[in-house]
Amino acid sequence: MVRQGTTTFECKSGYGLTVTDEARSVALAAEVTPEVTYLGAHVVPPEFSGDVAAYVDLVCGTMLDACAPHSRWVDVFCEQGAFGADEARAVLTAGRSRGLLPRIHANQLGPGPGVQLAVELGAASADHCTFLSSADVDALASSGTVATLLPGAEFGTRQPYPDARRLLSAGVAVALATDCNPGSSYTSSMPFCIALAVRDMRMTTAEAVWAATAGGARALRRTDVGYLAPGARADLIMLDAPSHAHLAYRPGVPLVRAVWQAGRGVDGR
Repeated sequence: MVRQGTTTFECKSGYGLTVTDEARSVALAAEVTPEVTYLGAHVVPPEFSGDVAAYVDLVCGTMLDACAPHSRWVDVFCEQGAFGADEARAVLTAGRSRGLLPRIHANQLGPGPGVQLAVELGAASADHCTFLSSADVDALASSGTVATLLPGAEFGTRQPYPDARRLLSAGVAVALATDCNPGSSYTSSMPFCIALAVRDMRMTTAEAVWAATAGGARALRRTDVGYLAPGARADLIMLDAPSHAHLAYRPGVPLVRAVWQAGRGVDGR
């Protein structure tokens, strides 16, 4: 990630779905980033398929107790086949009671209550935002919730891309991220996602770069990264290209020549 220009990233759990595995996941993530998200409510594991309420109780209880000390965020996959609005609200509310900040997987596979719930609970980010009603767009535009778009997931699954142009025209704050995960978007390349955003989501190159930097910082409620100005952390990259537009113009070409974190040169090796 560093070699491709990423200096700040959020990392989620959600692939163990037991108390032991989820606690191990967030503890390991905390060794490499302060932006750790507890996603025990990713899917319902097979052993709880007949009793979703019992799994939600586990996520809100013993599992949360084990994961909260290593996490900053709490997340839930609010989707048909995963967790409904009431279950998602219970998970996010429980996390918030332990000092975790809410974010949510919303409206990826179809229309649903995720975006409205994100706005209701003041979530920092609604991730995916692929299938949105006019009311969803209006709610995002009038809120502090960022729409984090993840074009790598649509590239990997051949699903429709989010309509970034619609969101931007409505005044919604938009972020871009890779959604790097082993199931649907196994890429850690932000330049690639910028290229997808321009080609398939109708963003300009300037909008895509802003969403990948300042937008991402806003989705993490960070004021020290995502921009260059006095008081910022001095995270920056140098491109081996005459313009930022080449991130979209030359997809797949390694253009990041140098990376600095907090003013110190790094190369990720």
